Amino acid sequence: MSEVKLHVGDIDDMGKRFIAAWKQIENGQQVEERHLSFFSLGAMMATLSQKRLEILKHLHRQQEISIAALARAINRDYKRVYTDVEALVAAGLIERDAQGIRTLYDSVQATVSLE
Repeated sequence: MSEVKLHVGDIDDMGKRFIAAWKQIENGQQVEERHLSFFSLGAMMATLSQKRLEILKHLHRQQEISIAALARAINRDYKRVYTDVEALVAAGLIERDAQGIRTLYDSVQATVSLE
């Protein structure tokens, strides 16, 4: 199962994860973790709105050939689905190419630090 871990943090937080992964590689360990960082909780929550989560869930079950096909499958307006797909592509949560639209992960884990 492929999983992506979402974080709210700054460049320093991203750098720490990068250095930790680098050290694992130097020690001969394989690094298979996938991380996406957001600079604010608001940005993460906006990216993972209920409608966008529905898109991710649908694409996890079934890849779609186009945004129009996706909009029909989830019974939503094309323009709004297009906007949501663009945001999810920009965030790195889905991929769109000539073969269609697909999710890149089986699960999404979001962590919010209270520090």
